[in-house]
Amino acid sequence: MGRLGGQLRVAAGFDGGTILGWDMGAALAMARALGVNALLAAEVLPALEAVMVRRLNAQMAEGSAPGLSP
Repeated sequence: MGRLGGQLRVAAGFDGGTILGWDMGAALAMARALGVNALLAAEVLPALEAVMVRRLNAQMAEGSAPGLSP
């Protein structure tokens, strides 16, 4: 997650929470500020986001996600 760790979209409910993804507007703005090619960021970020969402939600379900709880 790194720099985008604070830019998560989360759905919370009585039974816990689910990570939905990154705030893509913030992610693209951060990429631009870091000098990353905008086209490259727009192509790559959604694929990285999908992996991050699956892994963090799986870790939360196992109770092993540091700093996150369901």
